[in-house]
Amino acid sequence: MTKQASAAAKDLAAAGVGGAQIAWADNNGIPRSRIVPIGGLAAAATRGVGITSLFAVFDTHDVITFGHPGLSTPSGDVRLVPVIDRLRRLAGQPALAWAPGRQVAADGSPWPYCQRTALETVVSATANLGYEIRAGFEMEFAVAPAGAPDIASAPGHRGPAYSPHALIPLDDFVATVLHDFDANGLRLNQFHAEYGLAQLELSLAATDPVSAADDQLLARQTLHAAAHKHGLRLSFAPIVSPEAAGNGWHLHTSVWRKGRNLLAGVPDGEGAGYLAGLLRDLPAITAVTAPSVPSTLRLRPGYFASAYAFWGVENREAPLRFVPGSDLLGDDHANVELKPCDASANPYLALAAVITAGIAGLEDGLALSDPVGEDPGAWAEDRRAAAGIRRLPATSDEQDGALAANGRMRAALGEELLGAFRAVRASDRRWAADRTVEEIVAAHLWRY
Repeated sequence: MTKQASAAAKDLAAAGVGGAQIAWADNNGIPRSRIVPIGGLAAAATRGVGITSLFAVFDTHDVITFGHPGLSTPSGDVRLVPVIDRLRRLAGQPALAWAPGRQVAADGSPWPYCQRTALETVVSATANLGYEIRAGFEMEFAVAPAGAPDIASAPGHRGPAYSPHALIPLDDFVATVLHDFDANGLRLNQFHAEYGLAQLELSLAATDPVSAADDQLLARQTLHAAAHKHGLRLSFAPIVSPEAAGNGWHLHTSVWRKGRNLLAGVPDGEGAGYLAGLLRDLPAITAVTAPSVPSTLRLRPGYFASAYAFWGVENREAPLRFVPGSDLLGDDHANVELKPCDASANPYLALAAVITAGIAGLEDGLALSDPVGEDPGAWAEDRRAAAGIRRLPATSDEQDGALAANGRMRAALGEELLGAFRAVRASDRRWAADRTVEEIVAAHLWRY
């Protein structure tokens, strides 16, 4: 690794790169980073750089909560180690290279609060059972002029939704995104104007889960830099206006064994257990994938954000939207989209939660309920009850209860990491308790 880092540093320095940014996402989904001079990259790859252990208990508003017993004092330090295999020069910030970081204990041993390590552990356990997961994110975000205080008063485009006309004022930004994604090694499926207020969406090609989480972080960095270049500002917040549809970062996954996509046979085949596992644990999953106070404001009926626990085939109101294969696309295309997922989720933890639930459903041989082709939010309560369809947790307290009660999530994340995550969520709840919806939206608008 030292030789690889030294060689990479030499090449980058010759190309004019002055520093390497080592990035990770905290328990609020917020990217954090350290920059080391390019000449110090090899040393960082060997020994890491020091960061406080308290990043695990930063809340969304940069308040350090000491509510978790394992991190209840200001003492402690861990090492942030760049993953050199993922190192690349940033096209939009050419003086910098970028790599995701892995957090380790001061002696180099695994640190139980490292989110990337938690996902790596889940992926390894999944492989030991004979399964492979492929994953990719769809990323929605809103755009505004750089000096705008919010999206509603100065939308960066005025639609129409999905129209090419909406993108004409953003043509230079779009061109930079397409160029920089390719230069940064990010594979785009598509990019378009979306339904929400000044909203755009892009989708990343599916890959292995750890790379998918890394790609999500790098994509966010790439988008922010492209926006800055063109005098724009982006909001990835779950909700940008109390009245508007919010931003989701929908998570697509498929499960494979011996080169075969098990979801190709859903709802009748073996892969049905994967969907059934997601459905069984959906309240706890969404506590990880849509964990912020604004997340709960976004998860409401009628906004394609998914308020009730059910699944459907190509049903965009369903929290679990099954996308089948076809004669045109092939069986490889079959996947399931988790819609209640957004930028406030740590991408590594989001994937760890989803994979854990889905694989448990497969291993348990769970049967899958019938798909729903309508929006149950429009049904009477007795009809939903008869169909066994329940509301997903609608408050942060309800989310915490669902997460705390789920043994599979506790085992996957570990008691230390789960404890820190819950402490951070509790701190956010206290912050929001006496604030209006408008104040909550404004405070989160530019955090991600």
